[in-house]
Amino acid sequence: MTTHQTPSRTALILAFAAIYIIWGSTYLGIRVAVETLPPLLMAGMRFLIAGVLIFSFLKAKGAAWPTLRQWKDQAVIGVFLLLGGNAIVSWCEQTVQSGITSLILGASPIVVVVFDYLKPNGKRPTVGMLIGVGVGIAGIALLLGPDAIPKGERPPALGIIALFFSSICWWTGSFYSKHVKSDTPLLMASAMQMLCGSLTMLLLGLVLGEGSVFRLSAISVHSWVAFAYLVVAGSIVAFPVYVWLLEHSTPAKVSTYAYVNPVVAVFLGWLILGEPMNLRIMLASCIIVGAVAIITIGRTRAAT
Repeated sequence: MTTHQTPSRTALILAFAAIYIIWGSTYLGIRVAVETLPPLLMAGMRFLIAGVLIFSFLKAKGAAWPTLRQWKDQAVIGVFLLLGGNAIVSWCEQTVQSGITSLILGASPIVVVVFDYLKPNGKRPTVGMLIGVGVGIAGIALLLGPDAIPKGERPPALGIIALFFSSICWWTGSFYSKHVKSDTPLLMASAMQMLCGSLTMLLLGLVLGEGSVFRLSAISVHSWVAFAYLVVAGSIVAFPVYVWLLEHSTPAKVSTYAYVNPVVAVFLGWLILGEPMNLRIMLASCIIVGAVAIITIGRTRAAT
């Protein structure tokens, strides 16, 4: 598919369905994968395989070899996005339910508004965006407040804190990628980020001793299937589809994945893994997703 052709309505629907469902289901995939796979080594191998395959495909298609400056820029982005943004999530999901994880990370546009204001020459948030931030904070408080999650299933405080830190890392990398002066094509940049980020994940995993406890015989079939799904669907399929959508749709429409993914993740976590679900969690989910929608729409309007 090329940018010179107008895609069919069916193609657009399938593409949006892919990023909605696939990216929403990766939280479930990670949760199942880390049941018996070491989290950092799992995440590192996931992105190493995907990065090698995408990079090799682009080179076979005649892509130019990246410059040293491009490698440096994409390495920084890869460390923030993947080591900080994904490896920490994989580690947290050993003890934090996939649905709760998706809601906390889904509220990350709150971080975006704050970062966008605090950065040099930052943009002052609109009234609508401030309302979205307030609503989002209220939703998180409702989700994590006393008695919100059944006793014995409440995630540890360290895991929650780590997820908020992961969100900050993700958006730091995102802001850096927007402001760095690089002419690297999007798909090539993604492959480079996967390669660089995966190496830091693997190195950290080995330093923390994950290699000494890794046993092939201890890995369950469910974890292997989840790992394969994360590599193929989560990394190799979903991201190129996302890049294609950026070329064929509007940023406002593409950004809707930010408030659809948590809904998918919460539903799948409850349906497949039996994760806790009650009226309070459902209400908090609706509030957080609504806040993200308000902030996303506000940022889109402010940019036009």
